[in-house]
Amino acid sequence: MSKTATKPADFTETVEFPTFDASKATDQFRAFAEKGVEQSKEVYAKLKTGAESTQKAVETTFESAKAAGGDLSLKTIAALRANAELGFSHLEALVGAKSLSELIELQTAFVRKSVETGVAQAKDLQAASTKAAEDVAKPLKDVFEKTFKDIKVA
Repeated sequence: MSKTATKPADFTETVEFPTFDASKATDQFRAFAEKGVEQSKEVYAKLKTGAESTQKAVETTFESAKAAGGDLSLKTIAALRANAELGFSHLEALVGAKSLSELIELQTAFVRKSVETGVAQAKDLQAASTKAAEDVAKPLKDVFEKTFKDIKVA
C-alpha cells in the first residue's frame, strides 16, 4: 500500500501546469478591441455617408413630386377648360340650329370631337404621369442601386 501512497505524490511533482501570462492575454484583448473599434468607425462612416445620400435623394424626390404634381394639375385644368369650352360652343351651336337634321349633325360632330379630344387628353395625361413617376422614383432608385453596389463590393 505504500506504493499507491507515493505514486500520487510523485505524479503531482512531475506534472507541470501551464502558467497563465496575463500580459499576453491583455495584449491580445487590446488588439482585438482596437480592431473592433476601427471596424466600427468604418461602418459608422459608411452608414453616415449612406444616410446623407439617402436624405438628398428623398429631398430630390419630394421636389420632383411637387413639380410633377404641378404639371399634372396644369394639364388636368387645361383638359377641363378645353372640355368646358367645347361644351359651351356646342350649346351655342345647338341654340342656332334651324332644323332637326342640323341638330343631329351638330350632336354627332360634338360626340365625335369629344371622344377624339378625350382620347388625346388621356394619352397626354398618361404620358405626363408616366414621366412624373419615373422622375419621382429616379433619385431613390439611383441611391439604392449605388448602395447595393457598394455592399456587393464590401
